[in-house]
Amino acid sequence: MEITDNSFLRQFETKTGDGLAKIEYAQQERKIFLTKLILPQNHDDASFKEEFIKEVLSIIEDRNVSMMPTSPEIVSFIRKNKRYRSMLPVGVRI
Repeated sequence: MEITDNSFLRQFETKTGDGLAKIEYAQQERKIFLTKLILPQNHDDASFKEEFIKEVLSIIEDRNVSMMPTSPEIVSFIRKNKRYRSMLPVGVRI
């Protein structure tokens, strides 16, 4: 999966057969807020969604910044995958 960071639109994006899957974000100092997950209408496949979120979190981890999920889908993913909780800012629990 090839993910692009479109910093102008502040979103991570990848092309699918149906369109563009996106995770919108806002960056503030050493934190990135993941605000919205948008998938193409006919592409609500759970395995694709998980893989997309994992890849985006890997990019964020490589940048060595904290991540604060505000999108319900991403919060749910973090709850299921405890390994990513170390990326949360100090004192934040999900």
